[in-house]
Amino acid sequence: MPRVKRGTKRRASRAKTLDRASGYFLTKSKLHRAAQEAVERGLKFAYIGRRQKKRDFRALWIVRISAGCKAAGLSYSKFINGLKKAGITLDRKMLAEVAANDEAGFRQLVQKAQAALGNAS
Repeated sequence: MPRVKRGTKRRASRAKTLDRASGYFLTKSKLHRAAQEAVERGLKFAYIGRRQKKRDFRALWIVRISAGCKAAGLSYSKFINGLKKAGITLDRKMLAEVAANDEAGFRQLVQKAQAALGNAS
């Protein structure tokens, strides 16, 4: 079998790693092994962070909707339940946007939710 030395492929791979590690502190941006470890660690945190971002935003939206509900005299859980019974399928992102920027529109949603709860009882 012929001997394989991997010249250009190895250089390209290492250059890519060092390019990703540019800006890291001391040897982490200059030496391949240290840079490889730092880049892998950073990519792991980036992967985890993309999942945490979804959780964090959902929690923020729920807090904003809850504040709007409290101002209208209804709890968050009853509001969401009322919306489902009324057949209104707005997601939490849109509800939070309406609660923050359109108080009159949000009050109408609260009234529809309360009406749906009143009919179900």
